[in-house]
Amino acid sequence: MASQYSTETISELLIRWLYSGLLLLAAPFAYLGLVKRGVRQHRHDTQHFLSRFGCVAKPASPGGYFFHCVSVGEVVAASCVVKQILQSEPDATITITTTTPTGSARVRAIFADRVHHFYLPFDFPFSMQWMLRRVQPRFVCITEVELWPNLIHACWKRNIPAVVINARMTDRSAARYKKISALFSPMLRKITKVCAQGPRDYENYEALGIREDKLLLTNNIKFDQATSLDSRQHSDFMGLQNCERYTVVAGSTHAPEEQVLLEAVQRLGDAHKTSEPLLIIVPRHPERFDTVAELLEGHGVSFIRTSVNDVIRDDTDVILLDEMGRLNEAYAVADVAFVGGSLADKGGHNALEPAAFGIPVIMGPNTYNNPVICESLIASGGLHIKQNATEIFDQLSQWLTDSDKRSESGYAGKTVLTKNSGALQKTLQVLKSLK
Repeated sequence: MASQYSTETISELLIRWLYSGLLLLAAPFAYLGLVKRGVRQHRHDTQHFLSRFGCVAKPASPGGYFFHCVSVGEVVAASCVVKQILQSEPDATITITTTTPTGSARVRAIFADRVHHFYLPFDFPFSMQWMLRRVQPRFVCITEVELWPNLIHACWKRNIPAVVINARMTDRSAARYKKISALFSPMLRKITKVCAQGPRDYENYEALGIREDKLLLTNNIKFDQATSLDSRQHSDFMGLQNCERYTVVAGSTHAPEEQVLLEAVQRLGDAHKTSEPLLIIVPRHPERFDTVAELLEGHGVSFIRTSVNDVIRDDTDVILLDEMGRLNEAYAVADVAFVGGSLADKGGHNALEPAAFGIPVIMGPNTYNNPVICESLIASGGLHIKQNATEIFDQLSQWLTDSDKRSESGYAGKTVLTKNSGALQKTLQVLKSLK
């Protein structure tokens, strides 16, 4: 395999050294930020500190599969691939790294102790090399985003294939990478394969200069992941399975989306006195749970927190789902879903998950993280883009008074999933070819 790699040029080496030097200056501040966000789960132990610099725990055996996922969305996408590998190779060693506490929590929720997990080290040459020496993976899979130059270079030096699966490259990211092409272009040459999740991502990688034989359009694994979700009959979240109240789930929300949805649903209750709409709010990040609770208290609404209550009271207006890994339980009992990160300028989160439960979806205008998914759902009638509380209220009101239209929209979104599945098998074929 070594013959396929060219020698690293002096200019590339100098650029990587400069990048590493800047990263070294930023590392103390980054580490303090990680501690503040609770990455160490309230433990100040030496082992975790060393792992951020490459001294990670060794897996049960070398030569296993290595997946890097940034956070929750990437973990969910990679989990489909990992589950298929474990099904065909029950004894396989799987290592999954993340960079956020929420991503780590999702890994543990899905796989418990079945996989080897730690936080990805800082992207220094020595830390990535040390990590790879200890883990000794057969290849490295980077899920969607987060291309770290020293990680990819360390793989290249050790002849470990580096593959980007479900690869996402937004127009915004492509523009940024073009500005640092002196660093990005050499890194791109060292990647073994890029499995693009959509035409936009394929075209952006192509424009950035990746070789044609390294680039594939496999489509989005999240279509396959969503089709595998349990149906609503398997969830009785908070005893709402047979609830007659009109239930709206606001999933993966950021500020000010909770405020907007609260306003829309309160107006809905005022306009339809007998409907008693119920709002379930699921903030994207756990550090905002208390902030959202304070917001609800400030508005004087009757609400409960799922971490404290397991059933709702008759006078409950809002459920604050302040536990990780339960969003799909809430979607399973919903009549309508709003997907966050879309009124807030975060690019929008995964609309396929609520669509899998056959419920109509509302999002704001910022959907650039998953354009193909959103375009497909919009075209089918399963996703509706709204700009503000008034437009969301109007749509919720229409679906409240016309349940047939609501059902038609939900069904339309669900059919999109089955029509676009297949990325999982294509991705597994790519990984199989690297063995």
